[in-house]
Amino acid sequence: MTHEREIVIPGEIIREGEDFLPGEGTRREGKNIIASRFGLKDESGMLVRVIPLSGVYIPRRGNLVIGAVVDITFNGWLMDINAPYSSFLPLAECPRFFKKDDLSEYFGIGDFIACKVDSVKRKGVDLTIMPRGLGKLEEGMVITINSNKVPRIIGKEGSMINLIKEATKCDVTVGQNGLVWIKGESVDDELFAKEAILFVSEKSYVEGLTEKTEKWLEEEIKKRGKKIGKMVVEEKREEF
Repeated sequence: MTHEREIVIPGEIIREGEDFLPGEGTRREGKNIIASRFGLKDESGMLVRVIPLSGVYIPRRGNLVIGAVVDITFNGWLMDINAPYSSFLPLAECPRFFKKDDLSEYFGIGDFIACKVDSVKRKGVDLTIMPRGLGKLEEGMVITINSNKVPRIIGKEGSMINLIKEATKCDVTVGQNGLVWIKGESVDDELFAKEAILFVSEKSYVEGLTEKTEKWLEEEIKKRGKKIGKMVVEEKREEF
């Protein structure tokens, strides 16, 4: 059984009854389940949770993140991953062909890198680019969204982000930290993908968001004369 999602605030009673279980972002008080954060109420079976719509990114081991190089040391790179902790990419967590001679040869200050969180310690976060597909993000653009809205951008089993990628013809990497890399054949394509991602982010609380996004993409494609999937939508031309 599914329930309509609605915005809740801390302290609000969002479910009554002992049959329901409090999940992330909630707590039990007597027979009631109370919201402990601002966000979107979500019920899955008997589990009730709150999906946050605001807040800072808290790193977790295994997260895919996009970071910017802010400094270079003798054994790695200091990174900004939009988190309240310092982050470090050690040379030991890079492919074997990386050598110590000149680390700026691989990543320079200001470069964006797709990484994974290898460990979270009291003093900071260690990153890795050893898994396949990680590393420097060449060209394109990087935008920032609220990290709590990343699940809506990605969608169930990647449905939302795949819809955007197919419609805009862009490569898109979404970091759990709220940084999103977009690379298309043209700047116009990249800006189209950016608009689509911001559309989803701004309407993350809306029910039936996938269908609304698909409709929005189709309308935008009509204006631009682009392709969406196998369907070609062209602007009408006057006949002379």
